[in-house]
Amino acid sequence: MLVTFIIVAYNAEKVIKDCLDSLNNQTYSHNDIEVILVDSTSTDNTKNKMIQFKKNNTEQYNRILVLDNPKKTLPCGWNVALKEAKGEAILRVDAHSTFPNNFVEENVNEIKNGENIVGGRCISITKNNTKWEKTLLLAEESIFGCGIADFRRKNERKYVSTLAFAMYRKKVFDEVGKYNEELARTEDNEMHYRMKKAGYKFLLSPNIITYRYARSSLLDMVKQKYNNGKWIGITMRYCPQCFSSYHFVPFLFVLSLILCIILALFHIIIPLYLIIGLYTMFNITTLGLIIIQNGFHLQYLLLPSIFLLLHLSYGIGTARGLLKAISIKKVRK
Repeated sequence: MLVTFIIVAYNAEKVIKDCLDSLNNQTYSHNDIEVILVDSTSTDNTKNKMIQFKKNNTEQYNRILVLDNPKKTLPCGWNVALKEAKGEAILRVDAHSTFPNNFVEENVNEIKNGENIVGGRCISITKNNTKWEKTLLLAEESIFGCGIADFRRKNERKYVSTLAFAMYRKKVFDEVGKYNEELARTEDNEMHYRMKKAGYKFLLSPNIITYRYARSSLLDMVKQKYNNGKWIGITMRYCPQCFSSYHFVPFLFVLSLILCIILALFHIIIPLYLIIGLYTMFNITTLGLIIIQNGFHLQYLLLPSIFLLLHLSYGIGTARGLLKAISIKKVRK
């Protein structure tokens, strides 16, 4: 089975080598893998590293393409790659990911067993393994901090609502169409909704695993959460069915906090005390569980403040996105 392996990257020179090294170490026959690398007009050496990979490995793969994505966003990059893909199966990964040697082989085994879409658990890791990165990683991994997606937490064979770094039969894309290029960050939510609507299921396999480098700075993590929230808000204009109520918890927290502050200005203070008290209780409880599981380290005392920053940035981003969605006059198909 010919597999099309796709990476779309922007300014990923520090991590893309690890991802491509993982590809070179795969047990699956390299002659049955075509590699499509898409550069989104990077300003660093990302494209040069792609070109060097092609130069060094052309003979061992079915073919290697290095393509340009002048529109820069991920959905545009995926569409550039899908237009050229010839494989029976499409495997999409992030430049910030690495994976075991049997990653491609295990995905193909599931496809050959009759699955149309398959993936596995995605585990966040640190790049430099510093104490600060470990603290940010704990915030990222916590349910209170990152989310409840099955591909983050489950390690059992089951059908789930979505996957990260999945393999798809090419016929799935042929049926549901290309990515919506209006959506810069939530393209997977919208695409997966269309796939489920077409009757396809997402299998989470315990035999498949990937690793993804978490953000190494708090500022980058805050920016990520803000933009994630913003694009969830914007996507409501295109596909409100893409999301569950869980995606809007930070927005509701921010909205409730604002309303309680307004009430407090009119001397109605109890609602503000209640929301702050409940949030503090959940925050401190989460910190306690982290310390029980990982031991006590002084930097962990910063986690409650980190959680608050992530929730506020996500919620404010969602509010900004919803306002932006209202101003969009035409939904493009």
